[in-house]
Amino acid sequence: MTGAGRAVLAAGLMLTLAACGGGRLESSCLASGRAAANPAVCGCIQAVADRELSRADQRLAASFYANPQRAQDIRQSDNPSREAFWSRYRAFGEAVERSCGRYR
Repeated sequence: MTGAGRAVLAAGLMLTLAACGGGRLESSCLASGRAAANPAVCGCIQAVADRELSRADQRLAASFYANPQRAQDIRQSDNPSREAFWSRYRAFGEAVERSCGRYR
């Protein structure tokens, strides 16, 4: 799988899983109504987010639940700050897969 494919997979994972523990991702994910949004997965993802992403990055990532197209727009952006965010977000998605895969 290519790097871009892994990034899209990681984004898809984040869009289908939930985040718990009182964070921004928790609120957005639980409100999404996705079947995979359960407390075990949510807690794990939020814990990874707290380690890997700034509050601003978490806010932006949480916005993807309501607007998945925004994730694609940011991923494809030529804006240096958006490219830097996407690099951090991709690393976050990979960390989620390593840390939270047991909950799937």
